[in-house]
Amino acid sequence: MRTLCRGTDRLYGTTQETFLVVECRECRLIRMYPWPLPRDIQNYYPDNYWYDPGADTADTLAESWRRFVLRDHVSFVRRALRDAGDGPVLDVGCGGGLFLRELNLPQERAFGLDFSVNAASVAWSTNGVPVACGALPKAPFAPRSFSLITMFHVLEHLYDPAAYLNAAHSLLKPGGRLVVQVPNAACWQFMMFGESWNGLDIPRHLVDYKEEDLVKLLDFSGFDVVRRKHFSLRDNPAGLATTLAVGLDPMARRIRRVPERPRAKLLKDLAYFGLVLAAIPFTLLEAACGAGATIMIEARLKDR
Repeated sequence: MRTLCRGTDRLYGTTQETFLVVECRECRLIRMYPWPLPRDIQNYYPDNYWYDPGADTADTLAESWRRFVLRDHVSFVRRALRDAGDGPVLDVGCGGGLFLRELNLPQERAFGLDFSVNAASVAWSTNGVPVACGALPKAPFAPRSFSLITMFHVLEHLYDPAAYLNAAHSLLKPGGRLVVQVPNAACWQFMMFGESWNGLDIPRHLVDYKEEDLVKLLDFSGFDVVRRKHFSLRDNPAGLATTLAVGLDPMARRIRRVPERPRAKLLKDLAYFGLVLAAIPFTLLEAACGAGATIMIEARLKDR
């Protein structure tokens, strides 16, 4: 392997330890090195890693913006649902459940799965979404339970992503669909900013996928790719804004518990929002050239 760059947790500051980002000389897969031991990696996930909106003006505006930009994901998934059928939907790594709420399905058709008990509590109490806690390969669901499964920014965190995809394969009904999204290590932003690119998210992202890596993994796990998309209104502009000004990122400031007066908090949030808006033209251009900062794929079950 060859070393591409090195970095530490610039987003949340959970550690000062330095990690390498390396590329295999044969298969060209990019990953973090060394991987933390499973017993240690939980230390890099703060207790409030998911988003739970507050009641002040800044948080109210942020929540409205998050609901607006989630329409991009919602429309992609709704199109997949037209072919997947009208069965239940499972969102893996659902956090506080906002995406499932915005999908606006009957409650008996929307389910979430997350590692965090606190995130599951927010999903139940704030967004009315039933959520189970745990890992997908051991999830308490019967085979062929779901018409569609989504995994937004999940696979890059996993030691064994194939195990998750195999579990999804067994949980999907015939004709079911899988929607996955990961950061794109072949994007312009990584080439321009290196270890400062927000999509690396050292030390939480174990594997940094390029599009061909993700397609090969899906093929290995029994899926055929149906659609691909390189732009996410929620993730691409915000990712570039955080890359350029990590100190303005609202979630990073909240997790780091940066002391702020309400007025200063609002001004920083507005500055970050302005940077996100300014980033939209560039992120649209890189996506149009097939080098967007994220990859979203719809896949269907192969005949095994």
